[in-house]
Amino acid sequence: MPETDFGFQSVPEADKAARVRAVFESVAGKYDLMNDLMSGGLHRAWKAFAIAQSGVRTGQQVLDVAGGTGDLAQAFAKRVGPQGQVWLTDINSAMLVHGRDRLIDRGLRLPVAQCDAEHLPFRDESFDLVSVAFGLRNMTHKAHALAEMRRVIKPGGRLLVLEFSKVWQPLAGAYDSFSFGFLPWLGKRVAGDPDSYRYLAESIRRHPDQTTLKAMMTASGFDHVDYFNLTAGVVALHRGFKY
Repeated sequence: MPETDFGFQSVPEADKAARVRAVFESVAGKYDLMNDLMSGGLHRAWKAFAIAQSGVRTGQQVLDVAGGTGDLAQAFAKRVGPQGQVWLTDINSAMLVHGRDRLIDRGLRLPVAQCDAEHLPFRDESFDLVSVAFGLRNMTHKAHALAEMRRVIKPGGRLLVLEFSKVWQPLAGAYDSFSFGFLPWLGKRVAGDPDSYRYLAESIRRHPDQTTLKAMMTASGFDHVDYFNLTAGVVALHRGFKY
C-alpha cells in the first residue's frame, strides 16, 4: 500500500485522512484561541492580507476550502454582499460545526458542506475565487486537490493558498525551538493535547516550500502564479489564475 507523510511519520495513504481528522476533532474547541496564542494574533493580519489580495467583489461566488472556523468565509461574505455567495467547507465535521455556529452567532447564514478537497462536490467553473488557508499541508494528494480547485474555478477566476512555509534561514534555529518546544507545551496547557501541536510543527516542515508550491500550482494548470512571503516566510500567500 502506498505511504504518505503524517508529520514526520510515514503512514498508509488510506490512514492519513482519519489521523488528520482526529487531530482537528481534538483541537476544534480551542482552535481560535490557540491560533491567537501561537501567532501572537498575527494570523489575523495574514488573513486580512489574503482578503486584500483576493480581488473579490460584490455579487461573486466564493468557495472556502478547509475553512475551519470561518474567518475567511466571514470576510468574503462581507465583500460579496447579499448578491453573492460564499460556501464554507471542511472535511472535518467538528471544525465545520464550530465554524457554522460561529458564523450564525455573528448573523451570517452561509451554505456549508462537509467534503474532501480532493473530491469537491461542485460543478465545473462554479466559483470566482477558491481559497484554502492552513489546510493544504494536511491533504494527502496535494496536486490532485489543486487540480480539483482549478476545476471549479471560472475562467478569469483565481486560487489563494495561505499556508505555513519556509522561514528565512537566519531565523530557522529560533523558529525550530519555538515550533518543537513551545507549541507542544502550549498545546498541552491550553488544549490538553501536545501531540496535535507537535504534528502541526512537523507538517509545516513536510509541506512544499514557496518555490515548490508555486511549481505545483503551475503544473496543475494555474497561470501567473506568484507568492508573497509574510513574517519572514513563516507564512506565504500563493495566488494563481485560471484563464
